[in-house]
Amino acid sequence: MALPTIAAPRRRVSGTTFDPDVILNALSAAVLAVDGDNIIRFANGGAEQLFACGAAWLCGHPTSEFLPPDSPVLALIAQARGDGNSVAEYGVVLDTPRTGHRIVSVQVSPIAEQARAVVVSLHEQSIALKIGAHLTSRNAARSVTAMASILAHEVKNPLSGIRGAAQLLEQNANEDDRVLTQLICDEADRIVALVDRMEAFSDNPTAVRDPVNLHQVLEHVRRIAVAGFARQIRIVEHYDPSLPPAQGDRDQLIQVFLNLVKNASEAVPEEGGEIILSTGYQHGVRLALPGGNEVKRHLPLVVSIQDNGPGIPDDLRPNLFDAFVTTKTTGTGLGLALVAKIVDDHGGVIEFDSQPRRTIFRVLLPMVLDGESKETE
Repeated sequence: MALPTIAAPRRRVSGTTFDPDVILNALSAAVLAVDGDNIIRFANGGAEQLFACGAAWLCGHPTSEFLPPDSPVLALIAQARGDGNSVAEYGVVLDTPRTGHRIVSVQVSPIAEQARAVVVSLHEQSIALKIGAHLTSRNAARSVTAMASILAHEVKNPLSGIRGAAQLLEQNANEDDRVLTQLICDEADRIVALVDRMEAFSDNPTAVRDPVNLHQVLEHVRRIAVAGFARQIRIVEHYDPSLPPAQGDRDQLIQVFLNLVKNASEAVPEEGGEIILSTGYQHGVRLALPGGNEVKRHLPLVVSIQDNGPGIPDDLRPNLFDAFVTTKTTGTGLGLALVAKIVDDHGGVIEFDSQPRRTIFRVLLPMVLDGESKETE
């Protein structure tokens, strides 16, 4: 007769019972329990964050779906099984489509009660760099908002006067001078058009946020892409089916992801170009809202856009989300600045990892809370 399963004991301190799952989910490190057949049987919140998908998607699937065959993590798992002892390694490169390029510390420990089963702990070493990137994108969005306000009020009115004066001069000008007055009018119109684009960065304190299905947003973006600028590019989708709705503006989120997908399509090679769209749910990321208060917003929803282009030049990375920063000869450099502005307005953050043939932009967004239908920012 099979022996009954014995639950792990819960430690009682001062009359309080601690649930092991709650404790494990409180850790920032990713923790996986892997059985003897390399099937993932447990994943904590840190693992959901690292692999950008829910525990329901991780558990029951082999490690080969999330780690390449030559991954150092798999080698450490095999070593721990062979020696029967815990092994650890620092500075391990974790490079997968879901995780991107990360440097992690790995510890693997055998589970004595389960033959060949192990616990894998992965702790990212570059978290401080990511926090810096979050702050950079938020600061860039705020600086662009202030600049847009100045341009709208201090530039458009003088330009209107300049254009009007040029039209008056044109009435009595000869043919050669009319070429110059027309040049003045054309340049004034061009600058006004640029300022009009900048006005999209102005604050909108009355924007209403509704529950938004991110998969429907991405499907809309994908249809636009394959019908136009990404017609010859392979688009792959890796979606977490259990992803809850985001709290946001559907049209603005379409603008965010359409811009990121268009940038990715312009970066990929003409032959073999590929864009990967993925979604996931993560624990542990909270962002302090602006205004000096202590409120922190949970950002569990992650949308990633990955391309196999050459990567972002090193000299552009520190200021990538600033206005007028671009690698395109005909670009204005406002696309990513607007993306950062919209994401910041949603209370989210945007980050990126870039290396040759793998650049990933990740947008972290808040979800709809229980009993919450609309929110005015």
